[in-house]
Amino acid sequence: MTIDQRPLTIACRLLSIVYCLSSIVCLSSCNNSLEEAKLIVSRANVNIEKGKDVEINYSDNGVVRIQASGPTATRFNTEKPYLEFSDGIKILFYNTAHDVESTLTAKHATAVENSHSMTARDSVVVVNNKGEVLNTDELIWDEEKKIIYSNSFVKISTTDEIIYGTGMIANENFSDYTIKHITGKIKVKTSELE
Repeated sequence: MTIDQRPLTIACRLLSIVYCLSSIVCLSSCNNSLEEAKLIVSRANVNIEKGKDVEINYSDNGVVRIQASGPTATRFNTEKPYLEFSDGIKILFYNTAHDVESTLTAKHATAVENSHSMTARDSVVVVNNKGEVLNTDELIWDEEKKIIYSNSFVKISTTDEIIYGTGMIANENFSDYTIKHITGKIKVKTSELE
């Protein structure tokens, strides 16, 4: 019986190329600034995968229920791999009829693989199909429990009032929510919200 050693030979060649590249990076960085060296090393890092105009669909029995998209996404293949949307994210939550039930946007989001959760940060906005709007600095989406929650300051605007508070929990389509600690309410007319 002969063993095909081509995969092993190819793997050895790839390792030699990576070793040579890292040696070149080390040698070439001696004449450059520390920042330039870091940039060269980050470009050669095979543990980082980047994508542009990324769209991720989550389906249930072949029906898309959640769609996440962003201008850039970076996957860090570390001990605990994670995905980062550093230039913003938009998530659409669909019902079974494929109508949008709610939308979540944020300037930054991180999802640790196999954790079934995502953390959205910086200018987080959730809008449900009733037109109610949640604003917060940080929001966690628990995919397994199908909830979103925040332990930060929250502002919820409805058709007739604005509610301020600290911490909230809601179902993922933001149709049913509870503010943990209400700090204020303001009654408004619909025309004042526009």
